[in-house]
Amino acid sequence: MNITISTEQAVQPITVIHLDGKLDSNSFQKLINEAQSAFTGGARRIILDMTKLTYISSAGIVSLHSIAKLFRGEALPNADAGWNAIRSLEKERASGLQQNVKLLNVPPEVRSVLDVVGFSSFFEMHTDLQQAVASF
Repeated sequence: MNITISTEQAVQPITVIHLDGKLDSNSFQKLINEAQSAFTGGARRIILDMTKLTYISSAGIVSLHSIAKLFRGEALPNADAGWNAIRSLEKERASGLQQNVKLLNVPPEVRSVLDVVGFSSFFEMHTDLQQAVASF
């Protein structure tokens, strides 16, 4: 997967991570690392642009969960814990919409996976970048 990063200017700058390709076991850690680098660099609001995302696996779901925790200021879950990370999603879904992480242009095939795992009620989704920026 290719990952590029841009910044949208708003009251506070918003980091946009653009995903291109498959978000799976081969790429999920790369996405977490990019988000962690952005957070360490001062980013506190992030949009994940999924316009060119073609596939998401359970590892990709774990990466989204990890990024949500990171941008809430919580410790990252242990990715090596496997199913424990997946099981902890139930608690996360109950916490409501994420305030600091938004999704942009989620393709239908990815949206269906997010619906199945309950992330449609966990992440705010937008189809327009400026609307996503304004939602913070």
